[in-house]
Amino acid sequence: MISLSILDMHCASCVKGITEALEGVPGVQQVAVNFAARTADVEGAADEGALIAAVKARGYTATVDVDPKETAKATLTLYQLRLKQAILATIVGIPLLVDMFVHWIPTPEVAHRQWFWIVIGFIVLGMMWYSGRHIYRGLWQSVKSFQGNMDTLVGMGTGAAWLFSMIVVLFPATIPTLARHVYFDTTAMLLAFITFGNALEIRARGKSSEAISQLLGLRPKTARIVRDGGDSDVPIDQIQMGDQLRLLPGEQVAVDGVVIEGDSQLNEAMLTGEPLPVHKQSGDKVYTGTINQSGSIIYKATGIGKNTTLARIIDLVQRAQNTKPNIARLVDTIAGIFVPIVLLIVMLTVIGWAIWGPQPTAGYVLTTAIAVLVIACPCALGLATPIAIMIGVGKAAQLGILIRDGNALQAITQCDVFVLDKTGTITEGKPVVTQVFSIDGDEASVIRIAACLEKQSEHPLAHAILAYAKPHESLPRLDSFKAHPGLGVSGIIENKTVLLGNRRFMQQHAIDFEALTPDYSAAVAQGKTAIYVAQDGKIAGLLIISDTIKADSKAAIQLLKSAGKRVIMLSGDNTQAAQHVAREVGIDEVIADVMPADKIDQVQLLQAQALKVAMVGDGINDAAALTQADVGVAMGAGADVAIEAADIALMTGSLQSIVDLMSLSKRVMRNIKQNLFGAFIYNSIGIVIAAGVFYPWVHMLLSPIIAGAAMALSSLTVVLNANRLRY
Repeated sequence: MISLSILDMHCASCVKGITEALEGVPGVQQVAVNFAARTADVEGAADEGALIAAVKARGYTATVDVDPKETAKATLTLYQLRLKQAILATIVGIPLLVDMFVHWIPTPEVAHRQWFWIVIGFIVLGMMWYSGRHIYRGLWQSVKSFQGNMDTLVGMGTGAAWLFSMIVVLFPATIPTLARHVYFDTTAMLLAFITFGNALEIRARGKSSEAISQLLGLRPKTARIVRDGGDSDVPIDQIQMGDQLRLLPGEQVAVDGVVIEGDSQLNEAMLTGEPLPVHKQSGDKVYTGTINQSGSIIYKATGIGKNTTLARIIDLVQRAQNTKPNIARLVDTIAGIFVPIVLLIVMLTVIGWAIWGPQPTAGYVLTTAIAVLVIACPCALGLATPIAIMIGVGKAAQLGILIRDGNALQAITQCDVFVLDKTGTITEGKPVVTQVFSIDGDEASVIRIAACLEKQSEHPLAHAILAYAKPHESLPRLDSFKAHPGLGVSGIIENKTVLLGNRRFMQQHAIDFEALTPDYSAAVAQGKTAIYVAQDGKIAGLLIISDTIKADSKAAIQLLKSAGKRVIMLSGDNTQAAQHVAREVGIDEVIADVMPADKIDQVQLLQAQALKVAMVGDGINDAAALTQADVGVAMGAGADVAIEAADIALMTGSLQSIVDLMSLSKRVMRNIKQNLFGAFIYNSIGIVIAAGVFYPWVHMLLSPIIAGAAMALSSLTVVLNANRLRY
């Protein structure tokens, strides 16, 4: 995918023209133009030069894969330019506007003062070149490409006002006496209001991209590399895969890696949204931008450049901000045909006032035509959806929620059913020892034996036993070890033969279970895993291992149900284990013993009932179901393939994030509706007033200057309303 930055795209109608231009380039498969972000994402095998040339042919400047920091600088420069343009237009326009009321400048009819107005006319023309050259350049391009936009309307309006005024000044006899008015003030003040409004919009839009800026700010510039001759600081771009890096307290992790020495507490709030530090030791992963809070560690680089978790997050957020929900595509279509409709309305307005208007007809025709041209610009309409989506996706990223597709932000609240995987979604996905039973009451001895044997094992349950044994005494010496796949392990500890494994393993060695108390049966009945320990042919005890339920799973599930959502647990685990977890968290519907290939069938079965389905999972076996669902949600700690298949990734690994996302989604959609309603009302009522429909009753016309101010204010209102989502 090629990303283009098009900073001089300044109206909603530009989107249609740029999209058509890019789609016409050979090799382009799909184009997504974001008016709010001033970017275009192009998928396919197109040549970069051809894409830039296509955009340039429409009168815009495009750059490829620009660093967001450089884009921010360019945006600031553009803001400063628009501000200067607005100031100049105001300086020129204010005296002319005052003269409209006090008439301190002699009228053009005074022959010996005609030269004075000629000078004013050329001063205004110079101001038009400086303050409005981007508008007139756009007008010329729109004429050449037969593609109307905001420049068409504003350029025609201000240009007509200046041209009519110059005719009055140079050839006053050709204009009826009552119509001999100059409109230089209209031209100047229109450009002042429009460029000032554009400057404020650019400034506010920069705030809208704050989420990306914050993420970019997390990237360290240097790292401390460990070499034979000692540590040295090097730029990030010089780090290679496999390099060993030292991380001291207070420093940021430079690249993704794995700890090879030391242990510490790292703040991963930028990744997960969780404020509590995470303990890191040998073998644990560390992520770019996270902050070391205590000890010193050495880690090996496993992800650099664009292959770090932070870089992928930034890429996902940017892509999501550029996606278009269905409602946005409809609005783009309307905005694209809006300009021709406005020009038709202007023609009807001119004809109406020319036939039925009072004298001086030319003055009324010019005033209404310019007012309609200016007030009808569909900028607010085009901004309404993308600006809200952009800010909403950025806000979600700050909450530890990555949205890969902007449509998912809209669709998540529309889902009828939430299908939740059990392991790693509702539960931690990390088996832990929850209970220890001992025949003679010496539980510590049972733990030591189990841990001593499991030190030699790579089985997932071995990690749970070793983690549980850490706080206990040092382990005895293991004299021999043998693994029995699917059953357990055996060995000799302190001249005693010991066994560790499942019930079948014990039965193969004729171990008698009668010595065990009935207490352990309840745990086994709940579907938990029992690991038996035998010593010299006799049962010594057992360990109960289970996957603990996440602390906030029950509360989140209850909130989903209270919101009217149907919640189903879909698990490959046995029925006993699944039912037990379901009871603990309040889920009534459970589908257990489901093979990975069957999960997608279960989702399709629900969809066949005309239900919209959200699938939440974390494993490779969930990937197909995540893709099939209307909205796929992956837990951030899950497999990469599951995250890639999903529309949304919860970096916190918490179901509470789904509830937070639904709340944010409702706010975003409500904000979009507010923006669209305001924009439609503004354009509808504004055009009617500007055309002078109410003149027979109020005997007043809307000044083109007021129309220009209203147009600028409408766009600014939409941007400011969308920015409320940031808080």
